[in-house]
Formats: sequence, structure tokens, C-alpha cells
Amino acid sequence: MDDSTTEGATTAADAVLKRGDEVAYEAVDAADGLRKGVLVDESDGAPNFAMRRFELAPGAAVPRHTNAVEHEQYVLAGEYVVGIGETEHVVSPGDGLLIPAGVEHWYRNEGEAPGAFVCVVPNGDDEIELVE
Repeated sequence: MDDSTTEGATTAADAVLKRGDEVAYEAVDAADGLRKGVLVDESDGAPNFAMRRFELAPGAAVPRHTNAVEHEQYVLAGEYVVGIGETEHVVSPGDGLLIPAGVEHWYRNEGEAPGAFVCVVPNGDDEIELVE
């Protein structure tokens, strides 16, 4: 076998398993009642994407904002509102969303249960700009 074909290839040794109790959650400055935990990102060796878990407390709201990168999201828990552009959507577990880069969006949890979602973004700078 020609060794040149495996040069630079990834192996099982490059795989990462991060247990749930290893994920630290922190408050997100943009909104009271929003917490973020980084599940996997560049610091874990992920070359392309960061996967994060967000928790949206009952009564919490995230203001209108844009991000420099796209967001793919998967709703894990709760029922809450996601505004995208000029349209509001009520989302619940099992729903998936694509929020393109630069598109205004916001969140509001009017329910009594916490909301939670996984959000995947490309690695790199994700500049957030609040919309007034």
C-alpha cells in the first residue's frame, strides 16, 4: 500500500467523545435567561463546525440580532417562538431550522417549561450585531 494516500488523513485517534457532565454552561450576555454549553468545537479538534446547546428559560427573550455566520438548529425541548426576518414560528422538539448569515432573528419563551436547542455554526468569528 502506498503510504502517501494516508498522509494527512484523520484516524480514530482524532475522534472526540465529550460527556454531558464535561460541558460547562454559561450565561449569554445578549439575554437574561439564556445559557450556552459548547458540546464540540475547534478546541476539541473539530475542523469545520462548532456544536452548541442553548437553554432558554421560561419568560426569557433574546433580542433581534444578526450573526455573521449561518446557524443550523435542532429543537430538543420546550415550545418557544423563533422570529426570522418578519415571521414568527412556534417551534417544538424535533423541529429543525436554518437561519442564514446576516438574517435578523430572535427568540421568546412564553411557556412555563425551559426550551433547549442544539445550534451548529461554522468555526471562526461569529460577530453578533443587535438590531434596534
